[in-house]
Amino acid sequence: MARRRTESDVTLDVNGHEQDLRLDNRTTLLDALREHLGLTGAKKGCDHGQCGACTVLLDGRRVVSCLVLACSAHGAAVTTVEGLSAGYGLHPIQEAFIEHDALQCGFCTPGQICSAVGLTAEETASPAAVREAMSGNICRCGAYTHIAAAVYEVAASS
Repeated sequence: MARRRTESDVTLDVNGHEQDLRLDNRTTLLDALREHLGLTGAKKGCDHGQCGACTVLLDGRRVVSCLVLACSAHGAAVTTVEGLSAGYGLHPIQEAFIEHDALQCGFCTPGQICSAVGLTAEETASPAAVREAMSGNICRCGAYTHIAAAVYEVAASS
């Protein structure tokens, strides 16, 4: 009887750097980022894809990384909150979050920011469209008004 293969070689382009990993086939993208690469910006909130704390960009599209198997992302470009700023400058979304005081405890902030960066490439013609597009990211502190204002400011200027 042939033994089933339980690990795979996975190559990811994470924040512009190629990463070669040997992972259990059941490893989520979130766990690969946090536990194998030490990138702890994406948070493990609900681990069921419902809170958005683990949102990252996969080939430019926002995904909840707790629901993506790392082996299915083989060859893809992954951008985490750690990869958004260029040098010492912040991404415009990060700057807008600071200007609008769009954070409180900060737990959801990396996922909120990655989701906001991803949605700026989508149709966001109104504040209501921004609120709808960001509805998959939960803020337990209730900073939604400030988050929506920050995201809409950047989305409207894009």
